[in-house]
Amino acid sequence: MNTDEVVRLTVSALKSLIKPGGTKKKLPKIESKKYPEIYVFRHGETFDNRNRVFSGWRDSKITEVGKKQVKVLAEKLREKEIDVCITSRLSRSIDTAKIALKGKKVRFEIDDRVIERDYGKLSGTSKIKNLENDPVKAVKYRRFYDFTPPKGESMKMVQKRVFEFCGELVKRVRKTGENVAISCHGNSMKMVRYYFEKLKLIDVLVQENPLGTDYAEYVVTFKEVKVKAVSHI
Repeated sequence: MNTDEVVRLTVSALKSLIKPGGTKKKLPKIESKKYPEIYVFRHGETFDNRNRVFSGWRDSKITEVGKKQVKVLAEKLREKEIDVCITSRLSRSIDTAKIALKGKKVRFEIDDRVIERDYGKLSGTSKIKNLENDPVKAVKYRRFYDFTPPKGESMKMVQKRVFEFCGELVKRVRKTGENVAISCHGNSMKMVRYYFEKLKLIDVLVQENPLGTDYAEYVVTFKEVKVKAVSHI
């Protein structure tokens, strides 16, 4: 990893501390009436997001702000036909999905391959205090690809399970023709986008996806997954 990449990772870690989910970059969207579509979004703000705490597999609930964020998402998805929504077992993923898809006849399924990254012993601790105590290690834990928190997961490990999930999902929708939504977490959504958009790894690691207000959309044909190009700079 070169110096420029380390700087980008550090800056992105600091920006997400200032404003979790803060981004002006558009998420890719492409529609089709002929082929199945996959919709991907992140849960709304949680109490751990608000308090700058490592969530991981902790069941941190969404806040009132988070619920309002997801209502924005619900309006954007209002006219979309969605057959299935896949969530993790965590309430923030499930509650976000139920608010975003309220009024739709959707079948909900749980698949923990889309659960948040396991931060192990860091779970429940302050991101700010970790940064103050050891700035270099704190950035590595949050943004580096193969740096593993004690008894937790690296991003490389998250990639493995998410890529397996995405590969199976593509095969599934090609067979069934279902439109599928995925109610993700911050790090699992990064890896879902990595799979479908073929991004550079550094762009995935510095990526900040919005909390509960927008979605990415992909079209699955028999030969490929279509993605609308967006800038990742």
